[in-house]
Amino acid sequence: MYPILEKRSLAEGIWLMKILAPRVAHAALPGQFVIVRTDEHGERIPLTVSDYDREQGSVTIVTQAIGASTRKICALEAGDALADFAGPLGHPSEFVKMDPEELHNRRYLFIAGGVGTAPVYPQVKWLHEQGVKADVIIGAKNRNMLIYTDEMRAVADNLYIATDDGSEGFKGLVTQLLEQLIAEGKHYDEVVAIGPMIMMKFVALTTKKYALKTTVSLNALMVDGTGMCGACRVTVGGKTRFTCVEGPEFDAHEVDFDEAMRRQGMYRSQEQRAAAIEAERAAGHVCKIGLDK
Repeated sequence: MYPILEKRSLAEGIWLMKILAPRVAHAALPGQFVIVRTDEHGERIPLTVSDYDREQGSVTIVTQAIGASTRKICALEAGDALADFAGPLGHPSEFVKMDPEELHNRRYLFIAGGVGTAPVYPQVKWLHEQGVKADVIIGAKNRNMLIYTDEMRAVADNLYIATDDGSEGFKGLVTQLLEQLIAEGKHYDEVVAIGPMIMMKFVALTTKKYALKTTVSLNALMVDGTGMCGACRVTVGGKTRFTCVEGPEFDAHEVDFDEAMRRQGMYRSQEQRAAAIEAERAAGHVCKIGLDK
């Protein structure tokens, strides 16, 4: 069992939980995810790591209550425990493995949308700890849906806020703010975008105009977190990739976002999710990497 050390509300329907999981905390790196189950009968839920504290042995996750299983996680309180907390899984962010000298010469811009702000934080925090500067744009519908702003200010070189209704920061889309920053002379070597699929698609279209390398996290496609169900299949550079075992981060300019959004729409309810997985299995669309393990 994995005790919940802390629980707090970040916005309506969005909860932060700090979980005691020393082994996961010791091994976790930015960009990776964990598999969570509330009890032995619970559904496997993949959640991107939002922070980790090796000394305390804790891992932070952020969950939005949008379905039966996520509502069940969010209903737990501090002092309760999760049955399973497996990880870290997936590949860490590319910059973690970069040569330190090369890394220090790069300038990053992170674009975070909604709940996607949470997994952006450990990436920016890690770069900050290495002395690498990074700017961050956080986008939300309105100021009440903004999360992690205080935490991000502590580690980002510059933090920019964009809200659809203009209730805080720039009024408009994150892509509009991105273009404004570039027009003002801001230079970036790479953009990392994490958030709603539609947001990442238009970030990719915008950065492609400037030949600006862009990385996206397709964690929203993951279902069982192992690649066995085949639900996380996505076309990247004309080839089929499995988000769980080959990602979750990919080159944004090579991702077929229209296909990814169609696939994501298949799993909006638990019933649709179960039916889609069975269909994938019947068609033989399972991950060979997963089967070889």
